[in-house]
Amino acid sequence: MIHRRKTRQISIGSVKVGGDAPISVQSMTKTDTRDIQKTIKQIRHLEAAGCEIVRVAIPDGEAAQAIREIKKRIHIPLIADIHFHSKLALKAMECGADAIRINPGNIGGKERLKDVVLEAKHRSIPIRIGVNAGSLEKDVLKRFGGATAEAMVASALRTIEFMEDLGFQHIKVSLKASDVPRTIEAYRLFSRQSDYPLHLGITETGIGSSAIVKSAIGIGLLLEEGIGDTLRVSLTADPVEEVRVGYEILRTLKIRHRGIEIISCPTCGRCEIDLLPLVKCVRKEIESISTPLMIAIMGCVVNGPGEAREADIGIAGGKGVGVLFRKGKIVRKIKEEDFLKVLVSEVRRMVDQAENT
Repeated sequence: MIHRRKTRQISIGSVKVGGDAPISVQSMTKTDTRDIQKTIKQIRHLEAAGCEIVRVAIPDGEAAQAIREIKKRIHIPLIADIHFHSKLALKAMECGADAIRINPGNIGGKERLKDVVLEAKHRSIPIRIGVNAGSLEKDVLKRFGGATAEAMVASALRTIEFMEDLGFQHIKVSLKASDVPRTIEAYRLFSRQSDYPLHLGITETGIGSSAIVKSAIGIGLLLEEGIGDTLRVSLTADPVEEVRVGYEILRTLKIRHRGIEIISCPTCGRCEIDLLPLVKCVRKEIESISTPLMIAIMGCVVNGPGEAREADIGIAGGKGVGVLFRKGKIVRKIKEEDFLKVLVSEVRRMVDQAENT
């Protein structure tokens, strides 16, 4: 049982963050925000995948202005990602951003930050203090001798103190580095010193399986310790994949359940069915389903029957034939060529039942 660290609760649009609110999954668009139609299209794909908060880059005034139209046509809260230019944060809030992400290492000093904080306070808009190891303040780097975990935490705490002195506490914090141990240590250190909600992520992880492994280990270890209130899996990939991996991390830790989990054997010399193409086809057919279910697709008689019995729906395969299980009970035998059709049909039937009860 994971015991979550108790944090303050804030609201990003309609989504509660921190406290006893569910850990939310967010992503960031990869489009040019100034291209309103492409950005809306990508956000809608993210919504369909279960994304609960989306962040967009705001490199100039045109991008900030685009928020006004984008907000009219999406259904999840939108965070404006601001670097270098504090006036863009002011414009983004004016145009309807639900929250602002600022980087204390490049926002331009206290006076510019003060303007942003006071406007956010006036509009009751949260700010994420997004500390990044690659862009820490020069005096912090000098003090700690580099971009250490301690330096990242010091940057965040100093910015929090500045905001609190202005009477502002609608704050969320992230402390990201591209390497997992330093990121984990920064979040641990911060959690011992502050109860503001935390956004988890490993930044600049790269592409493919190595990027997913980095994110899963870094984010997963922190979640297991009860640390974290929102998360983003940063991948050089379609942002929809970021959302899918995020939910997979939460499901693996039994924190949240969304969509269908497929359990399938790794295959060995005992496997008597063509398992890999079957699993791929099943996954493609059901990837849009958000109802939480477990499917077992097993290729032999060693662990197959036991795993299939534990799933909501399962097939334990043999030579050219398999046994269909539903909720632990044998339903019938089916031919291998019918596995895909039967499994997908059973899933859709069970989803319909779940949605109508």
